[in-house]
Amino acid sequence: MAKRQIEIFTADCPLCDETVKLVQELTCPSCEVSVYNLREGQEKAAQYGVNAVPAIAINGTLVFTGKPNREQLQAVGVGQPL
Repeated sequence: MAKRQIEIFTADCPLCDETVKLVQELTCPSCEVSVYNLREGQEKAAQYGVNAVPAIAINGTLVFTGKPNREQLQAVGVGQPL
């Protein structure tokens, strides 16, 4: 079964840490989460046009820049079975 690919772009900031924690709390077995720290490399972020953090891409599409709330994440499918 395919998994929902969730990519989080961070830069060691408090909002980034909160966003990663919230996404991890909401994920389900059909979600696969990857976290990219922009201090270590920006190649992946450049592919999505990330210019601020935290930022979240789902299945290859940038869906959030800035800290989303629980309801916003659920609305784009985080934690929902495919």
